[in-house]
Amino acid sequence: MKRIVAHTLQGSFGILPHRLDCTAALAPGILAYETDAEGEVFLAVDQGVLVKAGQAVLVSVRNAVGGTDLDKLHEAVKREFLTLDEQEKSVRSVLARMESGFIRSLVEFQHG
Repeated sequence: MKRIVAHTLQGSFGILPHRLDCTAALAPGILAYETDAEGEVFLAVDQGVLVKAGQAVLVSVRNAVGGTDLDKLHEAVKREFLTLDEQEKSVRSVLARMESGFIRSLVEFQHG
């Protein structure tokens, strides 16, 4: 993995090799990553969690759509992930905070 750019509830951030371990609650948006084998890849992602531990980066999201056309992916984000009713927004917000808190506690526990 050469780099990852993701969107969180607090804004965008990037991950380069040798970054310290971290976790992040992902917001709906475009996740980009680059590898030697695949080049640059874009994914439209729904809310989820990103965990960077050692050399591994794990991403768990509710829904994702891959593609190479950024305009189509931005439309997919708007169409699929941002058109939620108020109750679903509230539930997702609570779950995201719970997931973030759990992951932070787990990382703190492991690094002790």
